[in-house]
Amino acid sequence: MAKDIPAAPAPRPAEQVRNVALVGHTGAGKTTLAEALLVATGALPRAGRVEDGTTCLDTEDVEIRQRRSVSLGVATVEHAGHRITLLDTPGAPDFVGELRAGLRAADAALFVVSAVNGVDATTVALWQECAAVGLPRAVVLTQIDRPQADVDEAVHLCQTLLGEGVFPVHLVDRAADGSVRDLVSLLDPDAASGPAGPQDAGRLRAELIEGIIGESEDEVLMERYLAGDQLVQSDLIADLETAVARGHFHPVLCAAPPAGIGVAALLELVVSGFPCPSEHGCPPVTRPDGAPAPAVSCDPDGPLVAEVVKTTTDPYVGRVSLVRVFSGTLRPDMAVHVSGHGMADRGHPDHDVDERIGAVSSPLGSSLRLVPACPAGDVCAIARLTSAETGDTLSCPEDPLLVPPWELPTPQLPVAVEAASRGDEDRLATALARLVAEDPTVRLERRPETGQLLLWCVGEAHAEVLLERLRSRHGVSVITVPVRVALVETLAGPARVTARHVKQSGGHGQYAVVVVEGQPGPPGSGIVFEQRIVGGTVPGQFHGSVEKGIRAQAERGLGADRSVVDVRVTLVDGKAHSVDSSDAAFQAAGALALRELAAAAGTRLLEPWCEVAVQVPGEYVGAVMSDLSARRARVTGSDTDPAADRATVRAEVPEVELLGYPGALRSISHGTGSFDRRPLGHEPAPASLSVPA
Repeated sequence: MAKDIPAAPAPRPAEQVRNVALVGHTGAGKTTLAEALLVATGALPRAGRVEDGTTCLDTEDVEIRQRRSVSLGVATVEHAGHRITLLDTPGAPDFVGELRAGLRAADAALFVVSAVNGVDATTVALWQECAAVGLPRAVVLTQIDRPQADVDEAVHLCQTLLGEGVFPVHLVDRAADGSVRDLVSLLDPDAASGPAGPQDAGRLRAELIEGIIGESEDEVLMERYLAGDQLVQSDLIADLETAVARGHFHPVLCAAPPAGIGVAALLELVVSGFPCPSEHGCPPVTRPDGAPAPAVSCDPDGPLVAEVVKTTTDPYVGRVSLVRVFSGTLRPDMAVHVSGHGMADRGHPDHDVDERIGAVSSPLGSSLRLVPACPAGDVCAIARLTSAETGDTLSCPEDPLLVPPWELPTPQLPVAVEAASRGDEDRLATALARLVAEDPTVRLERRPETGQLLLWCVGEAHAEVLLERLRSRHGVSVITVPVRVALVETLAGPARVTARHVKQSGGHGQYAVVVVEGQPGPPGSGIVFEQRIVGGTVPGQFHGSVEKGIRAQAERGLGADRSVVDVRVTLVDGKAHSVDSSDAAFQAAGALALRELAAAAGTRLLEPWCEVAVQVPGEYVGAVMSDLSARRARVTGSDTDPAADRATVRAEVPEVELLGYPGALRSISHGTGSFDRRPLGHEPAPASLSVPA
C-alpha cells in the first residue's frame, strides 16, 4: 500500500494553506466525504468504505468495529497549488475532546449534514460553539442521492436552526427517476433557469448575491448589482472569500461523495472561499510563568509557537505528536521547549523541559510522509517528543512561550479498573500514564478511602474506547469493577467521656487522662477541636497532642474502617503526670476518647453529596428536574439564557446517584447536556446503604 501513497505536498506560504475541520453528527458522512476529497486530490487511488473498515482516516480497531470515528483523523493533500489539511472529527458527544482539538488546529469548519436526517441538536450545539470563537463555517449536505433525501427541507432546517447568514449555493438537478444528475451553482448566471424553476432559482440566486455583497461590504460590487449588471462567478469569488472569512456568511453546498458529485465544487470553495491561517489569526501567548508576552502572527520567520493537538503512541515509531504551527518554522532535529500549564487539576502537572524533535512528517491518516519543514500556518506530525502531551506548547528554548489550553469537558464518569493478571500490573501504570498524556479529557485518580483506581471518562463510549486502547495499543488487559462510594460515620448524638491512657512497664511510663465532650457537627464541617481547660489540668503543650490523636483516629475510622467526619470535640478536663506524660501518651488518649465517644453516643452512617450544575437546552429542563428528583436530589434553582436557549439547573445530589448520570443526561438531552459537580459534604445515608463495610 505504501507505494500507492504520493509524496507529501511541499511546504507553502500561509496564503496557500487551508486547514479545515469536518464537523457533524455521527452518521452524517464526514469520513466518506473526506475519502472522496482524498481521491479527488490524488492522495488515494480509490476511496475506502466505512462499512468495510477500509477508510484512510479510521484505522483503530475500535473504529473499524464500530464503523464510526472515535479519534481525530488528519490528512494533508494538495489541490490547485494549495496545501489542504482535512481534520475529520468524531461526531459522538463522548469524543468532544478530539473535536475541539480539531477545531483548534483548523481555520474553518465544514459542517457535514445528512440530507436524510437533517440537523440534530448536537450539530446546533457545535455550530454555536464555533460561533462563540468566531470560526468561519460552511455547510455541506451529503447523502443527497439517497431515496429518502430531502434537500429543500435540509436547507430550511439549516437556515432555521443554525441562524442568520446561511445561504444555499447549489440546486440539485434530478433525473425523471429521482436520481441526481448534477448540481447547478447559484453563482452561475444560468442558474436562474435551473432545476428549481426560474422563479425560485432567481430568488435564491438574488438572496445569495445580496448576502455575499452585504457581508463583504464591497460597495463597487453593490453598485454594479443595483445597476442591473449581470454578475458572473469570477466577480463574486473574492467577495465570497471575504464574507466566509468574517464568520457571518455560511454557504450551503451539496455533495454525493460516493458518486463524486459536488466534490470538485467543495474543493473550489475550500481553496477560494475559506480563510488562510494568516487571516484567521493566532491564539494569545504568555510566558510560562503567566507574564505577558508580545502577540505573535502567522510569520514563518517569527518566534516559534506551536501546539500539540493530538498525541498517539505507535508501537514502532513511539510517541507521535500532531502539531499546529502558529508562528515560526519547525524543522527536523531542532531543539524546542515543551511547556504544559493550566491542566494540573486533570492530572497533567505543569511541566517545562527542553527536547530535540525527530522527523517532521505530513500525515495521511496513519501514514507519515517526511517533509523538510513545517512553517507557520501548517499542521505536521513530529516524533521523539517523549514528554509532550496533548495541549502542550512548543517554542524556542531561548524564548519560551505558552498558549493557553483550549476548553475541555470535565470527565464525569468514573470507571474502576484493575489489572487482569499479575503480569499486567507492572505495565498498567505506564499504560494509564500514556492514556492521560494522549487524551486531556481523561483523569486518573487513586481513592485512598476505597483503594480503587478510577479512570474518569466523558461517557460510556469514551470509557469503552479507552479500555480497548489499553488492550490493543498498550498490551494491557484490565477488568472493570463496580465503583465504590466511600461512606463515613459521625456521632449520633452528644456524649461526655473520660479516656485514660495509663501504662507502667518499668522506667518512664505513659500517663494521660482526658475528659472530652463530643457532638455531631453540620455537614461539611469536618473535625472541629476546641478546648475549655481551666486551671491547667492538661498542660497547654499537650492540647495539640490530643487534637492530633483525635484527627488520626477519625481518619483511620472506627470498627468498620470508615472515617469519621463532621464531629465537634471539646477538651474540658484531664490529668497529667510530671514524669510519665508525653506527646505520644496524649495522642493515644485523644484517639481513645474518640472511640469512647462513638461507643457512648452511637454512630450514624453518612454518604457524600455533591452540588451539580446541569446545562441543557431549555426544552429539556422539565425532564432533567424529574430525573434529578428520582435520584433523591434537591433542586435548588435554575436560570436561563434566552439568547443561547440554554438553561442551568442547580441541585444537590448524593454521589452514588451520579455514577451513571452522564449516560442518563445524554439520553434525556439527546447528547446536548453537560454537568459539573463539586463536593458538598456528607449527609445521613438511607437504610439501603447501611451495610457492613
